[in-house]
Amino acid sequence: MAKRSVTIVGGGQSGLQLALGLLKDGGYDVRVVQNRTAEEIATGRVTSSQCMFDQALQNERDIGINFWEGECPTVDSINFTVPAPDAPGVKAIDWNGKLDRYAQSVDQRVKFPGWMKAFEERGGTLDIHDATVQDLERYANESDLVVVAAGKGEIAGMFQRDDEKSVFDKPQRALALTYVTGMVPRSPHSGVCFNLIPTVGEYFVFPALTTTGPCEIMVFEGIPGGPMDCWGEVKTPEQHLEKSKWILDTFLPWEAERCRDIALTDDNGVLAGRFPPTVRHPNGRLPSGKAVLGMGDVVVLNDPVTGQGSNNASKCARVYMDSILARGGEAFDEAWMQGTFDAYWNYAQYVAGWTNALLRPPPPHVLNIMGAAQQFPVLAKRIANGFDDPTDFFPWFAVPEEADAYLKQLAA
Repeated sequence: MAKRSVTIVGGGQSGLQLALGLLKDGGYDVRVVQNRTAEEIATGRVTSSQCMFDQALQNERDIGINFWEGECPTVDSINFTVPAPDAPGVKAIDWNGKLDRYAQSVDQRVKFPGWMKAFEERGGTLDIHDATVQDLERYANESDLVVVAAGKGEIAGMFQRDDEKSVFDKPQRALALTYVTGMVPRSPHSGVCFNLIPTVGEYFVFPALTTTGPCEIMVFEGIPGGPMDCWGEVKTPEQHLEKSKWILDTFLPWEAERCRDIALTDDNGVLAGRFPPTVRHPNGRLPSGKAVLGMGDVVVLNDPVTGQGSNNASKCARVYMDSILARGGEAFDEAWMQGTFDAYWNYAQYVAGWTNALLRPPPPHVLNIMGAAQQFPVLAKRIANGFDDPTDFFPWFAVPEEADAYLKQLAA
C-alpha cells in the first residue's frame, strides 16, 4: 500500500510532535513547513514558558523525542500563595501539593531545533518557507491531508472564531516572561510557585532548561490597566529585568528574596505581549473550496495562567495522530476533520473552562477551596495534579454546590 502524504504547516510543539509521530508509524510521507530555520529559532527570542506535565511528557516519550529529560530540572510540586491584602509581606494562603510525577520545561529554542533535526534524520521533508494561502492550495493538491498548526494574517483568517466556545473577545492579561539564572531554589523541593495577587494579577516561576543550561522562568500576568500592566515603556532587556524585580519587590517580597542575584540567561530571554483567548472552528476553507484542518493554538488558544499551552498542544497532536492512524485509507474529509477536532475538544473544553474561570475574580467557592488546601494536604495534592489532568477539576471546582459537598466530605 502506498504511503499517504501529510503536510503540516507550523513546526511548533503540536506540528513537530504530530510529524514525528506519523513518521514513527512508518506509513506516511510527512512534510513540515516552518518559517524559521533551526539556527534562527535557537538564536531568537523566547516564545513560551512551556511547563509540561506528565501526560504531555509521556506523549514525547512514546515517540522517542524526549531528548532532554535526563538533563532538564524537574518540577516536583505546585505551591500556591495569596498575599494578605492589608499586611505587606504576610501570606494569607500558602500551601504546597506534590505532583505524582514530575513536570519539566525545555526552552523551545532548544527543543524545536532538536526535533527538526530528528525529523529530517527520520525521513521527513522540512521546508523553510513562510506559507501563504496560495501555498496551502498547492499543499492541498499535493497531499492527502493539510494540517495548519501555525499561521498569522491570511492563514489565521481562514479559521473563524467560534462565538459559542469563545468567552472573551479581548486580552485578559498583560503577559511577560523573564528567563533568569542565579535565583535561590525553592526548598525542600522544586515547584511551580504560583502567586495570586487579588485585583493585580498572577506571578509564577519554575525551573527549566534553556540554551545556556538550567534556569528559572518567571511568568507575569497583569490585569489590564493595573500596576502589573507595565511593560509598554520597557525597551531593553535590562529594563525588562528591572521591571520584573520591581513587581516582586512591590507585591511579593518572599519571591523578591529569591531574586537578589538574578541575571538574564541571555538578551533574548524576555518577552511581553497580550492576546485574547479564542476558540476557532477547525475547518479552514481555501478559495478553491478545499478544506484544511487547524490544530493546537490555531483552534484553541488559552491564556497561560494555568500553564496549559504546551500541554494542550501535545495532547491535541496525540489526538490528531491517533485519528489519522485510525483512518487507514479513507479520505480525510470535512466530517472527519470536524470529528477529529471534536475528540480533542472533549478534553480541551475542561482546560478552557478552568483557565477562563481563573481569569475572572474568584467566586466564594473557589476561595474556599484554595484556602481549605492549607488544612487538607489531600486537597492540595489533588489541585496540584489537576495541572496534569484538568478534567479532574470538574465538577467540584466549577460548581459551588459540588465544592461545598466535597469540602464537607474532606472535613468529615
